[in-house]
Amino acid sequence: MILRRYGILILIIFLILAFLAPLFMGPANETVAPPFSKPLWLDLKSPAPRSYSVKDEIFSFKWDGNPPATFSLKGTVSFDRPPERAFILLVTPSGAYKLADLSGAKRFDIDIDSRDVPLKLELGMDPFSDLSEIAFSERGIYELIVKSDEDATIDLNLDIHVGRWGIFGTDQRGRDVLRLFVEGIKISLLVGISATLLASTLGMGLGLLAGYLGGFVDSAIMRMIDVLLAIPTLPILMVISGIWGRGLWQIVLVLSIFSWMGTARVVRAMTLSIREAPYIENLRALGAPTGYILARHLVPEALPLLLAQMALGVPGAILAEAGLSFLGLSDPLMPSWGRMLHEAHVFGAFTGGAWWLIFPPGLGIAAICLTFIGIGRQLEERTDPRLKESLRK
Repeated sequence: MILRRYGILILIIFLILAFLAPLFMGPANETVAPPFSKPLWLDLKSPAPRSYSVKDEIFSFKWDGNPPATFSLKGTVSFDRPPERAFILLVTPSGAYKLADLSGAKRFDIDIDSRDVPLKLELGMDPFSDLSEIAFSERGIYELIVKSDEDATIDLNLDIHVGRWGIFGTDQRGRDVLRLFVEGIKISLLVGISATLLASTLGMGLGLLAGYLGGFVDSAIMRMIDVLLAIPTLPILMVISGIWGRGLWQIVLVLSIFSWMGTARVVRAMTLSIREAPYIENLRALGAPTGYILARHLVPEALPLLLAQMALGVPGAILAEAGLSFLGLSDPLMPSWGRMLHEAHVFGAFTGGAWWLIFPPGLGIAAICLTFIGIGRQLEERTDPRLKESLRK
C-alpha cells in the first residue's frame, strides 16, 4: 500500500541520488581507505580516520588512539633549486622514520603508503611487519618534518586510516561502498528503463499487428512468441552476452530481445477486443488505411496499458542485469549492484563476515524493484477500474 501511494516519490529520490549525488561524492572507483574497512558507526569509541593538509616544514599533530590500520602521504614538494640534502621525517614519541629522500631535484611527487614493501626495507624492517602499528605504537605528539637546505613549497596530505570508513565501509580494493551503491542506482535505472522501453515498443508494435491483421501474420508472431518463451532465458543471455560483449548497451539490447513477448500478448488481446468495434468498422468502410487506424486509435488505447506493463517489466530487467553481473558477465569497470555482489563473493565477503559489502546492493535491488512494482500496480488500478473496485472490497 505504501509503495503504491509513494512509489513515484521514492523513484524521484532514487533519481536524485543517481544523477546528483555523484557530483559531490567523487569517483566511485577511487581508492579511499584500506580494503575491507568497516563502517564508522560499528565502533564509535575508536578514533575516526584523520586527514591533515601539510603546508609547513614542521607539522605537528596529536595521536591518542590505538595504532591505525595504515597511513599515507601524498602530494608535491618543490624547491627553488635542487637541494643537496633533503628528506621527509616522521617523528614519533619512540623515534624517527625517514619516509622519503628529496635530494637532487626541484620537484618531487610524493605517494607514500605504510604498506609499501620498499619503504619498509628502506627503514630496515621486515617486509611483513606493520609500519603503522610500529610508528603509532604510543600516544602523544607526532611531527611530520620536511628538512632541506633550500626553501621548499609543500603541498602534502597525510591520511591516517583506522580500519573504518564512511557509512558502508570499503570493498576489497579500498573503494567507498556508498559511492559504489549510488553509482549502482544509475546503472540499474538505465538498464531497467532502457531495456523495458525497447521491449515494450517492440511488443506493442508486434501485438498491434498480430491482433489487427490476424491470419498468417497473427499465427507467425504468436508462434515466434511461443518459441521464445520456451527457450531458457538465463543460459541464452549468458551465451549472447559472452559473444556480443559486456558493455552496458549490449546488456540492454540482450535483455530487450527476450522481454517483449508478454507485452505483445497483452496488446494483442486488447486489439482483438476492439478491432470489431463500430467506429473501427466505420473507419475501414471509409477507406482509412491500416497505419492510420493503428496510429490514431489503437495506439492511444494501448498506451495506458503499456505504461503499466512497462512499470511492471522494469524489475525483471533489473534482476536479469543483476544476475548477469553476479555471474561476471558485465563490464568490470561498471559498478553495478550485481557486480558488487559478484566481487564480494569472489573475494570472500560472504565467508569473511564483510556483510557491509552484501547488504547495500542486495537491499538496493529489492527496494528499487518493489518501487516499480508499486508504481505498476497503481497504474493498473487507474487503467482498469474493475481492479480498483475489487481491491476496495
